[in-house]
Amino acid sequence: MMARCINRESETRRVFFGSIIVEGIVALIWCAVTIAFFGDSLDIQAAGTPSEIVNTISKALLRPAGTILAVLGVVACPITSGDTAFISARLTIADAFKIKQDGLKNRFMLALPLFAVGVALTQINFDIIWRYFAWSNQTLAMIFLWTGAAYLLVNKKNYWIAVIPAIFMSYVSVAYILQAPEGFKLNATFSNATDVVVAIAFFIAFMMRVKKEKNEVEKFEKAS
Repeated sequence: MMARCINRESETRRVFFGSIIVEGIVALIWCAVTIAFFGDSLDIQAAGTPSEIVNTISKALLRPAGTILAVLGVVACPITSGDTAFISARLTIADAFKIKQDGLKNRFMLALPLFAVGVALTQINFDIIWRYFAWSNQTLAMIFLWTGAAYLLVNKKNYWIAVIPAIFMSYVSVAYILQAPEGFKLNATFSNATDVVVAIAFFIAFMMRVKKEKNEVEKFEKAS
């Protein structure tokens, strides 16, 4: 969604880096406040769900205003995130199948099935859905890191800035889904070995692409 609102490539660093930095600062603030209120991890677990913790802290620090912030932060913001998720899913499907979205009919044709899936997901334990979401989010980050590395390679820029985190994220993403209770539940020793193999395989495949790109450049230079 953010990428669709950017006019030129030069704006991406300010927009995406800025959003990640701000998100990190907000996360650190909430971690610090939560530790100050509830102490160690055992006390935090006894304090209740994340929404209950946010409600308690907001009311204690900001009184009536805290109640409003708790409602906005725990209810309103997730609703807007869900709305953005549905829009992103609809546009992704539309792009993949080349379905125009310039009319209400075409939009509803994709939106209604997505809403049906959303309703069905409400019948599943949210903790399980959240774990799958977290894993898919990290996997998506891994895919885009490799994509970014390929982009930097083609444009003759420093691709290692994306390759190194891409290798790490490849290992993490595969490790989780192989070992997690909601994943394949594989033995940790076997899973860790598989994770390393997959990460190395991705790296080798990318380096083969690097070699191919360099060979094509050399051929072009010799021909010219």
